[in-house]
Amino acid sequence: MSTRYPFTAVVGMSDLRLALLLNAVSPSVGGVLVRGEKGTAKSTAVRALAALLPEVAVVAGCRFSCDPASPDPGCPDGPHPDGGSDARPARMVELPVGASEDRLVGALDIEKALAEGVKAFEPGLLAAAHRGILYVDEVNLLSDHLIDHLLDAAAMGASHVEREGVSVRHAARFLLVGTMNPEEGELRPQLLDRFGLTVEVAASRDPQERVEVVRRRLAFEDDPVGFAARWAGEEAALRERIVAARELLPKVVLGDAALLQIAATCAAFEVDGMRADIVMARTATALAAWAGRDEVTSEDVRQAALLALPHRRRRNPFDAPGLDEDKLDETLEQFKGDENDDEPDPDPDGPGDGGPDGGGGVPPRSGDGGAPEAGDGDAPEAGDVPEEAPSPSQAPAPRGSGGERAAVKAAEPFRTRMLSVPGLGDGAAGRRSRARTEHGRTTGATRPRGALTKLHLAATVRAAAPHQRVRGRSGAGLVVRRDDLRQAVREGREGNLVLFVVDASGSMAARKRMGAVKGAVLSLLLDAYQRRDKVGLVTFRGRGAELALPPTSSVDAAAARLEELPTGGRTPLSAGLLRAHDVLRVERLRDPSRRPLLVVVTDGRATGGGPDPVGLAARAARLHAADGTAAVVVDCEAGPVRLGLAGNLARDLGGTAVTLDELRADAIAGLVREAQVNRSVRRAA
Repeated sequence: MSTRYPFTAVVGMSDLRLALLLNAVSPSVGGVLVRGEKGTAKSTAVRALAALLPEVAVVAGCRFSCDPASPDPGCPDGPHPDGGSDARPARMVELPVGASEDRLVGALDIEKALAEGVKAFEPGLLAAAHRGILYVDEVNLLSDHLIDHLLDAAAMGASHVEREGVSVRHAARFLLVGTMNPEEGELRPQLLDRFGLTVEVAASRDPQERVEVVRRRLAFEDDPVGFAARWAGEEAALRERIVAARELLPKVVLGDAALLQIAATCAAFEVDGMRADIVMARTATALAAWAGRDEVTSEDVRQAALLALPHRRRRNPFDAPGLDEDKLDETLEQFKGDENDDEPDPDPDGPGDGGPDGGGGVPPRSGDGGAPEAGDGDAPEAGDVPEEAPSPSQAPAPRGSGGERAAVKAAEPFRTRMLSVPGLGDGAAGRRSRARTEHGRTTGATRPRGALTKLHLAATVRAAAPHQRVRGRSGAGLVVRRDDLRQAVREGREGNLVLFVVDASGSMAARKRMGAVKGAVLSLLLDAYQRRDKVGLVTFRGRGAELALPPTSSVDAAAARLEELPTGGRTPLSAGLLRAHDVLRVERLRDPSRRPLLVVVTDGRATGGGPDPVGLAARAARLHAADGTAAVVVDCEAGPVRLGLAGNLARDLGGTAVTLDELRADAIAGLVREAQVNRSVRRAA
């Protein structure tokens, strides 16, 4: 067994170490989500924690680690008679990102269950992690259905496996720790809420601290055993403190005053549901036990709030997690002691202002809170603005040379209409386009390739029925062979690669129009987040195009790049389409099962890129059509006279064109209602 890096040798990261230790003291806190940039020793700290946990006593021979003092009455290996027990170290089980559902929850032998009526169950990782640690590195990259199983087990303390009428249940209580890099994509808000605590980690900017990190790491790699031996005393002392805190925990008193502060804090920060209140109460109690006290103090409540609330305050996917500590202190002071008769004053700044950035959201938008810029008035636009002579009242102030203008703030996002890739795919599970998936409605049956995972019972019975006499069936049971088994074919939804190609040229630079365009793209990004897509961003202006964001699962990163996007210059439409073609070609090699959706946001003009910009753009568009890439053109043309250039581009792409107004889901619903009313009027006439 390899030597683990000592927990007490970890430099800095006090919040992370405290959160892990609180869960070691009280596993009911609900686990830890560790968010941070790559290379910050997230995994090292988590793996080091396992060595600090006390040994666990288990029933001898039980695959599900039942406690001899109170064995699980529903244990698949039970019932357990009074007998021997073993003591073993607490386990740390790692869940790989590419694990299957059977590997996580366990697998039933369907053939034995059908033919012999025997529940032959092979335990999964949830059973192995019982009474230990379940560690998920890059938890944000796990498939949604695996995360659902994982968090359900963590919340219920048990895992249920249901397969075609055969049911197995076993205990699964563990300390859940997940790590993630926000640059690679966010977890859904409802999944964030299922983690008890969250901490943000980042590399220290203190040179002396960084030197100490490097010194210790090199010493550990040169002599792991000797390095661990030098820290053995500190490790033993910390292990004893964890045991003492666990023994003190049931004696800690959570008084009414502290409980009122917890409730007032959760209400003041407008967190959804009641889970935050419960987690804060458990965390504050664990903090008191860790400090050796038998009563929860106001400082315990404050520290619990800093660990339990930041990830629960995200109102939409582009909000950065964080907590306004001034507001927290005001709330705690107002409800301290006898000062709990008054209602808390409303926060004038709204939730989140002034709090620390969490690393996974969007930086503050330019222009917020500052003096209004020229052209920010509400006067309507008077048609389109030529790129050579933009209206002074609408053009942003220049920044740099070459006609580049400052970034424009995006308009408010809205719910968009459904955009999807036609046909039936085989990509990763998501919520956009039709696909053959592991979960969804059953559409047929086929012979299994490899292990059977989703049995089609009716098809299996039909395949076995004609052979019963030959197989010598004499009783009521059905004689089933391996060749009779049929796998269910299911249809669900997949996530796609949505590649945005955004026109940032001078013809789009009118302030209100560019704000509306950015609002539309932001709305599509929000839709992509909800549908589990990967996204990429190509922009074109001036003399060429650039890949502003390579394809990623981090929709937050795309929103940030969009917000900072400047405008100005000519319109090299062909360059943007060719750059997108190169990006999609590479992505097809990397992930051939993920189908792309090309979203071109432009007014259709082409004024740069070569001697025949319109012809070059048409030829570049036909390259995408030849590859069979699904495409949508969002027509941003404005003014009373419209040239229909975006529609021509859509035809060359082999796709469809929608205007900014038609992109809104409520606009589509309004058109349907209007058509229904008109039809009713005609019938009445």
